[in-house]
Amino acid sequence: MKMIDPTFEILDCPDGLTLLQKIERAGRVCYKSEANITPDSAIDFVRRVLKSGHESVLEHEKISVRVICDRGVSHEIVRHRIASYSQESTRYCNYSRDKFQNELTFIRPFFWNDDPEKFQIWQDAMAVAERSYLTLIEKGALPQEARGVLPNSLKTEIVVTMNIREWRHFFKLRSAAAAHPQMQEIAGAMLKAFQSHFPVVFEDINHEARASGNAG
Repeated sequence: MKMIDPTFEILDCPDGLTLLQKIERAGRVCYKSEANITPDSAIDFVRRVLKSGHESVLEHEKISVRVICDRGVSHEIVRHRIASYSQESTRYCNYSRDKFQNELTFIRPFFWNDDPEKFQIWQDAMAVAERSYLTLIEKGALPQEARGVLPNSLKTEIVVTMNIREWRHFFKLRSAAAAHPQMQEIAGAMLKAFQSHFPVVFEDINHEARASGNAG
């Protein structure tokens, strides 16, 4: 049994200014103000777009991220409809194989870092799930059959592609204080990275809770 922390990797990381310039070129068509484009006009243009609420212009650009999280968190991510997803399949992945080191991998729940008793109860439950899964496979069960014993804490990988407007919506919901703690953990770390790589379009969104995820 392996335990890891959630991580993510931005797969297509265009230069932040280039991203803004593409949004500006699309948005200025609305006003037929293309003649006003200069090498540094995109920043102010996009800020005005955000201030006016004209966020449909942001849908012209997208960002893809590979997220490693638990199955419970992934179930919340895929509820965002304006997006594309490719996710590790428990139906086809056989975790008893060598390429998975013949074991299950679980996402460590950070909220029990200071509560060893609860953490041990969780760890024992994961060990039971792993033994049950591997025993079922050994007795001839297919992965799609044995996966019935797999818990929400099972590690999964998912590639998420959203346009800029939907990413803004995602972060407003998933990094908020009302979100699930493990959702906040990964979303807060992602938001910080997005604000660094893609300034202006994410700078007005605040992460309301403490996050402890790791960025790739």
